[in-house]
Amino acid sequence: MLIELKKFGVTLTSRDDGREAYSAMQPVLKSIKAGEEVEINFSGINTFSPSWGDEFITPLFKNFGDKLLLSHLENPSVKLTLDTIEIANKINLNRSKL
Repeated sequence: MLIELKKFGVTLTSRDDGREAYSAMQPVLKSIKAGEEVEINFSGINTFSPSWGDEFITPLFKNFGDKLLLSHLENPSVKLTLDTIEIANKINLNRSKL
């Protein structure tokens, strides 16, 4: 499954908005088959804050673990936020070479 983050906007900053985006994804996430990969595409994202990311990425990681793939990570804001999420939650996110 591919999730294009830009469908939630290109400036992803508020904790409430991240929580809302995750809640909006619930029907789709429930349809994912066991073992299926979930790719989060960061293409087109201008700003990505740790608050938004923690509310969206962290629960996805808890549900999908190594099956959660992150792609198109060229933006420094995205890279730094993912670093922060990893440190704060003591996790290692699967960062794709895409």
